Amino acid sequence: MHLHTKLSRGKSYEMDMCSGPLLKKILIYALPLMLSGILQLLFNAADIIVVGNFTGSSALAAVGSTSSLINLLVNLFIGLSIGANVLVARYYGARDAKSVEETVHTSILTAGVGGVFLIFVGFFAARPLLELMGTPEDVIDQAVLYMRIYFVGMPAFMLYNFGAAILRAIGDTRRPLYFLMIAGIVNVILNLISVIIFKMGVAGVAIATVVSQVISAVLVILCLLRTDGMCRLQVSKLRINRHKLLSMLRIGLPAGLQGIVFSISNVLIQSSVNSFGSQVMAGNTAASNIEGFVYTAMNAIYQTSLSFTSQNFGAGQYKRIDRILARCLMVVAVIGLVLGNGAYLLGSQLLSIYSPDPEVISYGLIRLSIICTTYFLCGLMDVMVGSIRGLGFSILPMLVSLTGACAFRVLWIFTVFAWDRTLVCLYISYPVSWLLTALAHFICYLIVRRRVFPKEALSRKKKKAGAAT
Repeated sequence: MHLHTKLSRGKSYEMDMCSGPLLKKILIYALPLMLSGILQLLFNAADIIVVGNFTGSSALAAVGSTSSLINLLVNLFIGLSIGANVLVARYYGARDAKSVEETVHTSILTAGVGGVFLIFVGFFAARPLLELMGTPEDVIDQAVLYMRIYFVGMPAFMLYNFGAAILRAIGDTRRPLYFLMIAGIVNVILNLISVIIFKMGVAGVAIATVVSQVISAVLVILCLLRTDGMCRLQVSKLRINRHKLLSMLRIGLPAGLQGIVFSISNVLIQSSVNSFGSQVMAGNTAASNIEGFVYTAMNAIYQTSLSFTSQNFGAGQYKRIDRILARCLMVVAVIGLVLGNGAYLLGSQLLSIYSPDPEVISYGLIRLSIICTTYFLCGLMDVMVGSIRGLGFSILPMLVSLTGACAFRVLWIFTVFAWDRTLVCLYISYPVSWLLTALAHFICYLIVRRRVFPKEALSRKKKKAGAAT
């Protein structure tokens, strides 16, 4: 009786994505994801707000100028966590407990090793890469210090992201949210203490972020150790399963490479922003941070489409996959339009939270007026990618995204922006690239759908016929 109760309590966090009303389940799944993403952003936002108000605009520019570079260095491994999510969801949908177990242990070990590797990469590459980006002399020393401390927390960062990806694959988006709530509160408190009381500047906010990441990682690992479901983590079983690692790489590596190249294009744009001076950098940093909250809300729908598509693909529920895509596109469009335009309309008030400097606010408003108002296009693009990736195709959306978004933006910088070197011209490259890439992804989904659905259905029929004989 006790065992039955324990199992039921463990499974109450899980979600069957293969039956029942779709829209309701999508919203129930996505809401904790949105809140989790927002809390993760608050780690960085707390850093930026505290240094902007208590240390100065140069410190604000220093912290902000590292974000695109940090993303560049960690995106490959974050892509692998997407591969882990897809595999666990697919095997969970197919009720293949052994494959779920092997994927979980391979994922966690990969996360730990990858995190340790990133400590060294971040430490030694920080200054050369920041110099390559053209970071101003009055900013670079503080930016290097922030990055080096930040990367000490990479093992914790990776373990949390892989652990959370595993839990989300089985429909559990609530416990990762609870863990981030605890870590986020600690982060804000430590930020205020280290900067206001101990006057530690960017070093203080970086240390606070690392501590909060360690807390969230410990909590998610303890959760996996104590669960009674398919995703239970056992230290004695931590080993790399070659087949599962290769499958993770096949799905996750293109996603990670796409993220890296996206980051390279963002680094180029950041370098272009840097050429306007530290005031523009500070305004761009504050605006980017506000946009991050809108993007995170939309990205939750991308992750939802990924997990729902993967589970239903594993369970052979092909008819639901089209409906999943339609519902997710509708939800992400509403979120993008409401939050994006809301952020622009409240832009002055929101930007003043980051910096009281009127010039910084005016530069931030230029970015918000162009990017936030059209951000729903980015959401549509990402949801299409989530559905295609959930069906096991990762290279195709990578190639489309790299061509339609990254290559296009780089080309824009060296042609259109070179002809008209204004912030408006620079920022317009974003919505144009989103629209073109979203249309291309929709065509790709139709092609993948036609290729995969009948073939998978036919192979399942043959297996059933073979079992019957």
